[in-house]
Amino acid sequence: MAAVAASVTVSGVASAQDRSEWPDNFTVGTASQGGTYFSYGSGWANFVAENLGVSGGAEITGGPMQNMALVHTGDLALGLTTMGPARESREGQSPIAPGMEMDNVCAIFPMYQTPFSVTALEKTGITSISDIPDGATIGFGPSGSTSDTYFPRMMETLGVDFERRNGSWSDLGGQLQDGLIDVVAFAAGIPIPAVSQLEVQTDINIIEFTEEEQQKIIDNFPVSEFTIPAATYSSLDEPARAVSMWNFAIANCDLPESFVYEVTKLTMENNDKMVSIHKAARSTVPENYDKNTVLPWHPGAARWFNENGYKIEESMIK
Repeated sequence: MAAVAASVTVSGVASAQDRSEWPDNFTVGTASQGGTYFSYGSGWANFVAENLGVSGGAEITGGPMQNMALVHTGDLALGLTTMGPARESREGQSPIAPGMEMDNVCAIFPMYQTPFSVTALEKTGITSISDIPDGATIGFGPSGSTSDTYFPRMMETLGVDFERRNGSWSDLGGQLQDGLIDVVAFAAGIPIPAVSQLEVQTDINIIEFTEEEQQKIIDNFPVSEFTIPAATYSSLDEPARAVSMWNFAIANCDLPESFVYEVTKLTMENNDKMVSIHKAARSTVPENYDKNTVLPWHPGAARWFNENGYKIEESMIK
């Protein structure tokens, strides 16, 4: 990837600054192909590289849990995570590294909400959670992903009896289309590329939670009420009831303050560019900074937010 070192064309980027401590390159931890993390993270990495003059790109990973581990150890400079996995990782409860308290991961900006939604082929006749037959094979995404971490427990809470299947979203979408699995339980920013591709190729049902199911999940998991707009997918005739969890971009806390400041500034001041990368970035706005109640803020990111009227307390800054 070519880095642009001479000039910048996007608003909010400093043209002259001390870069002596900046990294020569950076990598963003995303997730599997066919999911929102990969699309969003790849586009964001390119956007930062092109405008800050630092070579950078995205890496396919196992998702939020693995990104927390890789950013904590410094194997990756930047990554994407979800608040639930972030909390478990900080508390030393990550299945990837049990007992390791991942406290060298800092928040840099809010991304979007991850809705939890269920998809089945129309021809199966599955139109509700209660329609899922006992012993159904459900795809929960990559091992260690947000979906794989929480959706099986949610299904158990709702009384669903199932066989578990892991894989990339693209792979699971193909298995669903081929009749090899019964349901895919997606947790990803919308529109999910794999779902959009599925509904072009076949007829699908996007299954919403009942009010009672939604409340039961909210009562038992770190999620909030969410509605998938009807315009998200052609398969939806009306808004669908769901639950969601917030995502944040993260950085290794040891990254230079000035570098993270410029990354945050570029991202927060150019939402139109972020939305062109992925529609989920409509929520990638500074007003959502308060959705982080789990991770300490990187000093560079906190400086940008505090300069622009979004108060981050000293106690929340690494």
